Amino acid sequence: MTYETIRVTVDGRGVATLTLARPEKHNAMSGTMIGELTTVARLLGADAAVRVVVLVAEGASFCAGGDLGWMKAQIEADRAGRIKEAKRLALMFKALNDLAKPLIARVHGNAFGGGVGLLCVADVAIAADTTKFGLTETRLGLIPATISPYVMARIGEGQARPLFMSGRIFDAQAAQAAGLLARVVPSDDLDATVEAEITPYLQVAPGAVGQSKALARSLGMPITDDVIEATIERLADVWETDEAREGISAFLEKREPWWRRSV
Repeated sequence: MTYETIRVTVDGRGVATLTLARPEKHNAMSGTMIGELTTVARLLGADAAVRVVVLVAEGASFCAGGDLGWMKAQIEADRAGRIKEAKRLALMFKALNDLAKPLIARVHGNAFGGGVGLLCVADVAIAADTTKFGLTETRLGLIPATISPYVMARIGEGQARPLFMSGRIFDAQAAQAAGLLARVVPSDDLDATVEAEITPYLQVAPGAVGQSKALARSLGMPITDDVIEATIERLADVWETDEAREGISAFLEKREPWWRRSV
């Protein structure tokens, strides 16, 4: 199967490489990418030949978050349309989080907003030491709604609060200290480190691996249907605000939003 915004390959060992392939947009998540990632997560989960999935990205960035054109369309949509798109986004993260295979994120460049969400639904995230991170939604008058359960599950409320609110950009060492990353390595060592992470999963029973992942999820912070629905409502709510309209318009028009103060 061919896709517009992603690529999928599976090698002879059963290692699937899932590549974000919108390098010209820094792999920002469009409506098309959201749908394709959801579909592929389900297909890879059902494929008995797949032992491990590695999430990688083309170009300068891992993922810059949500596509601004897609977000602008949600602001201009009616409530039902916003709910529908917010649900598609939420179910994409859920599909990746529920993937019954080890999911390893290979992170480089920038990981902002939903890009942080992607590494939080991975079982292991390994980043180049030059990578920059940020939960940048508040810069646009938005909130990190649909990714929030997975970020909270990864780093906890104490670490999440300032990152959710401030929109600050931070480096890979700070991301590791917060618990977002398992390892930080020089860019030249990234591929070898990911390969070393893959190897143990090829030595163990694949069914037991999937069951162990499900067990760990069941004992961790509950991410129930009610929790997911609440994040969908919150995202739809914030898309209706004047701040969201101003923040996204300012970004697209390459100007400062009204709340930005010089420092």
